[in-house]
Amino acid sequence: MPVQFTINGQPATVDVDPDTPLLWVIRDELGLTGTKFGCGIAQCGACTVHVDGQTRRACVTPIASIDGSEITTIEGVSGPVATAVQDAWVKLDVPQCGYCQSGQVMTAVALLTELPQPTDEDIDNAMTGNLCRCATYVRIRQAIHDAAKIMEG
Repeated sequence: MPVQFTINGQPATVDVDPDTPLLWVIRDELGLTGTKFGCGIAQCGACTVHVDGQTRRACVTPIASIDGSEITTIEGVSGPVATAVQDAWVKLDVPQCGYCQSGQVMTAVALLTELPQPTDEDIDNAMTGNLCRCATYVRIRQAIHDAAKIMEG
């Protein structure tokens, strides 16, 4: 059964097993490789995308569950919040290896969209489960605060 959705503003239709994880459709069927595979059990956050504006772990999201949805990946995230996050990430040189960063950025954008002036506790709660093997958590938190200040004006 074909599944139809919008990804990064473009209509898409795929005809795969309905239980196929969204991650593999994004990467293998659509060729968007910015969303990463980390653990496969929704524990690391590397595969985080936005589904209808909410963060979702693509590695455990069956493609059938997103029929008619709006998907945004790291390749398509845009707007003032995304720009502020990306600018802060670059300014603070947040990534080391960079593998987890697409999931980190997607989660940070969702947080700042919902809560434009988060506290450290808000950031820690939102980012819990987004693992970074390079342990850049202090820079990630600071970048989120800096992005909030950029958005503030």
